[in-house]
Amino acid sequence: MSILLNEVKEMHQQVIEWRRHFHKHAELSFQEFETSDFIEAQLHSFGNVEVSRPTKTGVIGKIYGKEAGPTIALRADIDALPMTEINDLPYKSVNDGAMHSCGHDGHTAILLGIAKMFSSKTELLKGTLVCIFQHAEELPPGGASEMVNSGVMEGVDEIYGLHLSSNYPTGKFGVVNGPLTSATDSFDVRVIGKGGHSSLPEQCVDPIVMAAQIVLGLQNIAARRISAYETAVLSVCQISGGDAYNIIPGEVLLRGSVRTFSKELRNKMPEMITEISNGIAMSMGGRCEVTYTRGYDSVINDVALTDDARAAIADYFGEDAVLEIKPVMPGEDFSAFTEAANCPGTFIEIGTRNPEKGTDRPHHNPSYLMDEDGLYYGLGLFTSLIEKKML
Repeated sequence: MSILLNEVKEMHQQVIEWRRHFHKHAELSFQEFETSDFIEAQLHSFGNVEVSRPTKTGVIGKIYGKEAGPTIALRADIDALPMTEINDLPYKSVNDGAMHSCGHDGHTAILLGIAKMFSSKTELLKGTLVCIFQHAEELPPGGASEMVNSGVMEGVDEIYGLHLSSNYPTGKFGVVNGPLTSATDSFDVRVIGKGGHSSLPEQCVDPIVMAAQIVLGLQNIAARRISAYETAVLSVCQISGGDAYNIIPGEVLLRGSVRTFSKELRNKMPEMITEISNGIAMSMGGRCEVTYTRGYDSVINDVALTDDARAAIADYFGEDAVLEIKPVMPGEDFSAFTEAANCPGTFIEIGTRNPEKGTDRPHHNPSYLMDEDGLYYGLGLFTSLIEKKML
């Protein structure tokens, strides 16, 4: 059992207060100016923390141990989502159109708690602890790649991240070796026809009918073009076109997302989307312009570091707290810290689902609530890892 478990319990209430502050003052991706200023001020107040701002709204806090040892990074994302909160809370978001509905306020508060705890333990610390407060996880191209390009991963030996998740019960840790999240790409299909009066469709090339057929055709990619042993999700999520009930428009825009795990399959998706869209449009007298945008890479958990995390969880909370999960489809730009920076890392899901508290609502939802007991488990995970590797 850890010698620091009591300190984790004592820090929990402070972390709750920080989390509520961030929740109340939610800010969108690339606009986290008040959030990053608050983080920077707190880090300075702890002492023994070297603070830097590698990007406009990203913050780094480095804590140097008195003895040589590994350089280990911990990452928290700090941005909120573009939605208006409908919960009636004393710390409800005061910024209309911005809400922490994915747990980033909790991630940030946890990492502040870690920085405060270990800034007072430099005499015991072996190596360097790097606390990465990353902006703009929710909006590609994302803040992680910006921070990597600024050099924040230079010299880092290992990196760890966590995500507070209502998909798993409070007190459980979702762990998986290898791929954890999918690659997240997007596409636009501009369907081009010939507009005209709705009463004379024979004089037109109707892009709405073409678009409808293309939507159905694209669903055949997962159903008929991909092996049953592969995993992929293609979703058309937006259709835009037309200005009046009696005018056939000249164009329709389809927008959607693609989620894959296999690099080979990911590379094939643009070709298949283009082939199907163009084929259908041409058969109906129209044409298409397809734009495919690569988003975040898959998060690939290093096996050895994931085993270290399992051991850390079991040490603090018992082996029953470890929940072996399957890969999940939502994306995460934590992948930039491991893939682009070529650094081993692992990313752990931490349960916050408690139906009795109403914290079983999905993420990215205006009624999302967090079980703040999950903050304690996040603190415990990071503390146990540091204790095993740096004390």
